[in-house]
Amino acid sequence: MIENSIFTKQRLINLSIIITAIWFTWFAQNTFDEYTIRIINNVAIFIILAVSYNLINGVTGQFSLEPNGFVAIGAYVVAILTVDAKTMLYQYDIVDPAEWILALQSEFIWALLLAGVISALLALSLSFPVFRVRGDYLAIVTLGFGFIIRILAINSPEITNGSLGINDIPENSNIYWTMGAAIIAVLAILNIIYSKFGRAMKAVRDDEDAATAMGVNTFKIKTLAFTTSAFFEGIGGGLLAALLTSISPDLFTFFLTFQLLIIIVLGGLGSTTGAILGTIVVMAGLEWMRFLDEPISFMGIETEGLPGMRMVVFSLILIVVMLFAREGLMGKKELKDLFKKKKANK
Repeated sequence: MIENSIFTKQRLINLSIIITAIWFTWFAQNTFDEYTIRIINNVAIFIILAVSYNLINGVTGQFSLEPNGFVAIGAYVVAILTVDAKTMLYQYDIVDPAEWILALQSEFIWALLLAGVISALLALSLSFPVFRVRGDYLAIVTLGFGFIIRILAINSPEITNGSLGINDIPENSNIYWTMGAAIIAVLAILNIIYSKFGRAMKAVRDDEDAATAMGVNTFKIKTLAFTTSAFFEGIGGGLLAALLTSISPDLFTFFLTFQLLIIIVLGGLGSTTGAILGTIVVMAGLEWMRFLDEPISFMGIETEGLPGMRMVVFSLILIVVMLFAREGLMGKKELKDLFKKKKANK
């Protein structure tokens, strides 16, 4: 009975998320200007990346530092398969595009799905050596994976156009694509978390040895989380490439992983709601505070523009938040937990 009530409540919350997100997408498209819509697109893409990264790092408790690698794979797959390779991909005439690239040119939807599938398959193959280690060693191994992908992108000009990157990518990422993908990612992650696999993931996070002793196949659970996370990171990378219309290896440095790590820690490790809230605070907040980099007039006092001031102020805000909310804005709570009635003390 208790489990059925939990699933019923979760279904109602999922339905409310879908209705709210669809209404907001329609409202934003018909109300906001182009600049605001672009910010919303960026936030939606980072929501996909944050909730998927939170699945492996927060819910399953595996300190992985791989997102920039899978995001890069997704971005390059979509870029290569959607750009007009003959006229735009290798415009610098360094090398000719590989023949198989010309043969695989496809529609955006298929390129996006393929980006997710390739990322997931690579994650599946990596899980065998990666999950032979734990903790800090796991972080080092996955961090190295991100560096390897970036180096391969630089040193494979016949495929990726090398360090020059790929330009003139079709701008397919509109608000319907980004918000739609974000809704699907959030609902998929939530359904995994509230399934038997999600409970096993939390058991692995809390005490892996105890979970093993209770009969949980920890390797299978960690692989499932890792593969699912990589799939949505590939999707997010593809949407990012189609939004920016230009990518290069410098876009997928460790800073991207570090940014996602800040988001999920700020929101609360293990909380999907927290990952969404953290994304909005970080990505939208940084855009909103751009005025701090410009000349400011306050009470008759004018100050010169100080480039980088918004990062200083934002860093101070993060410090204050983490001092008073050490588990993040949401902790391990989800949206449904906020509506629980407090039991009277007996």
